[in-house]
Amino acid sequence: MAVSLSALHDRLVQLTIPILDSLQKTNYAPPEGTTVSTKTILCSLIQTTPENQAAVVDRDLVLSSIKNSTLALALLISSQTSTHESLCWIPKHISLAAASAFYTISEEYYAVFGKSLVVELLPEVAPFLKERIKESSIDKKNNIDEVTAASARVPVVHAILAAYQLRWFVTQIECRHLGKLLNLIVPCALTALDHWSLEVKGQGMISFIRIAKNVNPTELAFYEDVILDACCQNIASTDEIWHLVVEMSVLLVTNTQKNNCRSSWFERMLNEMLSHLERQPRNKDRRIAWLNYIEPLFSAVGLVLLAHFTRIFPLFFKWMHADDDETVILVLQQFCTVIKLTWIRNTPYIERLVDELTKLYKEAALRKAREEIRTHILQILILLQQCKGAQFETAWDKYKDDPNLTRSRFLFE
Repeated sequence: MAVSLSALHDRLVQLTIPILDSLQKTNYAPPEGTTVSTKTILCSLIQTTPENQAAVVDRDLVLSSIKNSTLALALLISSQTSTHESLCWIPKHISLAAASAFYTISEEYYAVFGKSLVVELLPEVAPFLKERIKESSIDKKNNIDEVTAASARVPVVHAILAAYQLRWFVTQIECRHLGKLLNLIVPCALTALDHWSLEVKGQGMISFIRIAKNVNPTELAFYEDVILDACCQNIASTDEIWHLVVEMSVLLVTNTQKNNCRSSWFERMLNEMLSHLERQPRNKDRRIAWLNYIEPLFSAVGLVLLAHFTRIFPLFFKWMHADDDETVILVLQQFCTVIKLTWIRNTPYIERLVDELTKLYKEAALRKAREEIRTHILQILILLQQCKGAQFETAWDKYKDDPNLTRSRFLFE
C-alpha cells in the first residue's frame, strides 16, 4: 500500500511540475489594496511535497501533499468560469492542464484504491475550508465587528478562494455520494452563505444548488430548517447574486417541502421574495431571475397560491407592459401556470386580466417578439374561457367588435 501511495505521489509531482513552472512564469500583480498573492498561494500548495524519499512512504505526509495539490488544482480549474480578480488572471492553458492533471491522478487513485479521491479528501478538506471562510466573517454577537474589521483580521481573499474550492469539490462528488457527505458539506456551505462577501455567498449558493438537484428529501431532512432559514436570510442579497439565491431557495424548499403545500417555509419564502420585488418592481434583472426560477414553487403550493394573488397579480400587471420582450413572455408563461394550478377561483382579477391582455395584444404590434407574445395571450384567453365561462364572456364582450383583435375575435366567436 505504501509503495502504491508513493508511486501515486511521484505521478502527481510529475503532473504538477509543468503547471508550477507555467505559473511561476505568468505575470501577476495582486489587486490594489491587498497584500495577498493568489499566485504565491497556488505555488506554495503545489510545492508542499515531502523533502526526502523516507517521508514519501509516510501515508499522512503523502495524503497531505495530495490534498494541497488538489486544492491548488481546484482553484486553477475554477478560474475557467470565474471573473473574480483573484482568479481571472490565470491563463486558460494552465487551467486546462490542471483539469487534465486532476483527471489523471483521480483515475489512477481509483485504480489503486478503488475509491474516489475527492470523497477521500473531503473529511480533511471541508473543516479546513470552513475555518478559512469563517476567519473573515462578521461576528454577529459583536455589534462593533463590521466588514472592515473582519477584513483587517484576515484578508477576505482567503475566504473567496476557499469558497471556490468548496464549490469545486461539491461539483466533483458523484451524485450517489453527495447525500452521505452532507455532514461535511452543509456546515461549510452554510458558513459561506453567512459570509458578508458576495463572492463567497455566491459560491456557497452554487454548492447548495447542486445539492438540491441531486440529494433526496430524506437525506436533507436533518438540515432542512437551518438551510431554509439561511435561504430566507439571503433573499435580501444584491442584484449580483439574486438569481442564485432565487434558484437555490426554490430548489431547496420544493425538494424538502414538496409533500406539504401548506408548509410555513413556502409562505415565508414567497413573502420575502415578493417584498423585495415590490420594492423594486422596475429592476429588470430581479424580475427576470424570479420569473425564470419560481415555477417549481408555484407548482408545489398549488391552490395555496390563491392567498398570494393580491401581491402576485399587481406585479404581473406591471411587468406585462415592460419594455423588454423577455419579461413580457415570462410573465405570460407564469400567468398560464397560475391559471392551470388554481383555475383562478374566487378572484376579482378576471376583468382586469382580460383588459390587460387585450391591451398588450395591441401593443405587441410594435414588438420584435409580437407573434410569440400574441400566441401566449391567446392561450391565456382560451384558458380563461374554459375555467371562468360566463365571467370571461362578460369581460370579453366589450372587445368582441374591436377591429384590432381580429385573430382573437375569431377564436371566441
